[in-house]
Amino acid sequence: MLKPSPMNDAELLASARHVLTAESAALTELANQLGDVFVKAVRLLVACKGRVVVSGMGKSGHIARKIAATMASTGTPALFVHPGEASHGDLGMIVPDDVVIALSNSGETAELTDLVAYTRRFSIPLIAITRKAHSSLGDAADATLELPNVPEVCPMGLAPTTSTTMQLALGDALAVAALECKGFTAEDFRNFHPGGKLGKILLRVSEIMHSGDELPLVKESDAMSHVLVVMTEKRFGCAGVVDRKGTLTGIITDGDLRRHMKDNLLQKPAAEVMTKNPTVIAPQMLAAEALKILNEKNRTQLLVVEDSKPVGILHIHDLLRSGIA
Repeated sequence: MLKPSPMNDAELLASARHVLTAESAALTELANQLGDVFVKAVRLLVACKGRVVVSGMGKSGHIARKIAATMASTGTPALFVHPGEASHGDLGMIVPDDVVIALSNSGETAELTDLVAYTRRFSIPLIAITRKAHSSLGDAADATLELPNVPEVCPMGLAPTTSTTMQLALGDALAVAALECKGFTAEDFRNFHPGGKLGKILLRVSEIMHSGDELPLVKESDAMSHVLVVMTEKRFGCAGVVDRKGTLTGIITDGDLRRHMKDNLLQKPAAEVMTKNPTVIAPQMLAAEALKILNEKNRTQLLVVEDSKPVGILHIHDLLRSGIA
């Protein structure tokens, strides 16, 4: 059994800070040395008509899985293929329209041999991520992304630490550069993340607002006696006021009713009681942004307007039901 080292708290913190500082410095060096080869790799990914196949063995394999997952969620169809399984039939998963990314710190991972040979035989573009550009993998690849030759932060210099951090960051850089080159949008991102917190954050107002007959709308000339009926029936605590063209000109809320209670309220036309130029939102606004406006304005509902005409209404309860508020 391993005998624990008698380290005090300060020494433990110093060790952790050394790891983070060293790996941060390695990432800075990696960023500074990116050049034409990185651009070529991104162009290969963007031009890919099939899928991006990512592979690696051991710790590099774990990183490869994450790179494939990141690309798949950001508009680049991707999958992980285990190099050992590839040699026993899974090479059939890779087709000429694909692009392969192979990770190997040494560039001499034996398990990648058949996969590399397969890409060369069928002219499948190969991107290598390795610390040794002049290696079996690096020499075979169409684009070799060389990691800086910095030591592993492990005290013995053996456990993959700094190298896997650089692999992971480089995979993120490739994925983000590719999505930006493709014009990938937040809406595209939501399509790949319909569930969970990300899906909720990227919900649009149009997806949860009330519209059609649910809208509490009155005309400027309508008597307040009618406005009260509409507000009661629709149960949103307000009514939008429109002119003859259907353009929103104001809103009547419970607060407006209280302010005009002593002024023959029921006989007044809506136009005399309404609050002009109310705060409104657009149907394509993110629901999370609408929640921010509700909080800032201390409101419970907002009218949704498109081309100056009301098309919906959003209540704080809708955001609660959607898991946003």
